[in-house]
Amino acid sequence: DERNSHKTHMFICSCNNTTLIIAILLARAAASTMTLQYFLSRGLIRSSDAAEVSWCHGVNSRSGLMEALSGSAHMMEADVLMRECDPKEPIMAHPPARDSDITLKEWLQEVKEQQKGIKLDFKSLEAVAPSLVLLEEVLAKTNLPVWINADVLAGPGGHAQPLDPQAFLSAVRDLPPHVVLSLGWTTGWTAGMDNPGYSWDMVRVMEGVCRALQHPVTFPVRAVLLARSAPQLRWLLQQSHRYTLTVWTGQTDTLTPQDLLPYRRGFDRSRVYYDLPPSLRTELNRGTQDGDV
Repeated sequence: DERNSHKTHMFICSCNNTTLIIAILLARAAASTMTLQYFLSRGLIRSSDAAEVSWCHGVNSRSGLMEALSGSAHMMEADVLMRECDPKEPIMAHPPARDSDITLKEWLQEVKEQQKGIKLDFKSLEAVAPSLVLLEEVLAKTNLPVWINADVLAGPGGHAQPLDPQAFLSAVRDLPPHVVLSLGWTTGWTAGMDNPGYSWDMVRVMEGVCRALQHPVTFPVRAVLLARSAPQLRWLLQQSHRYTLTVWTGQTDTLTPQDLLPYRRGFDRSRVYYDLPPSLRTELNRGTQDGDV
């Protein structure tokens, strides 16, 4: 009768909605692992352990890029600024540098030809929009891993001014869904001092910023600050399957692989990347194989 027909229609709609929700969740989960899948499918890593992905950091010059591309690193990381003099265009440079011998357009072309992963670190909002125009061509013709990084919140010991989170996210919201947004905190660290870790307030505010995003999100976290931050960062990862961590270290930071023990032992290894110097990465992976880490 009409009532049963109505109930049947509602049941079908409910099933269709559930199927749609599951499909969306699966698609987002797949997007969050695309970086690993890209390198796995090419035989460049052996497992879904994100520690196997290697990085070249601060590749901001033409000679540095050529050297990095000839090596075995999987991901190329560089900083993007707008050139202050004519021609005003995105260039690869880290403050306080104001110019470079390579533009973003040239950099992207070289990396694309070698099929390496791309991580662009933005130091100003001014550079974001013109850089995304250049990036569109790369994204349209390849499935290379692409990460877009910015510090959008103040973190432990951080004195640098973060980019405005809403302005940055508004600029990148139309990027393809597989692009990883790397959203971090400004930080500081002083040897011999009692340095604080990532606080509960910091991770809760960050989760609020990221909750409604559709893209995979990785949180770059400073290795020397992790000892006091494990509960907070574990909670952060639990809030969404889209979230991962990327552990990094400053040039003057001092740490050993043992400092990362809680993360290697207590966190899903597919969800923690390690953007570390080659010597430290080698020790970390060797310790893992030996069962020490």
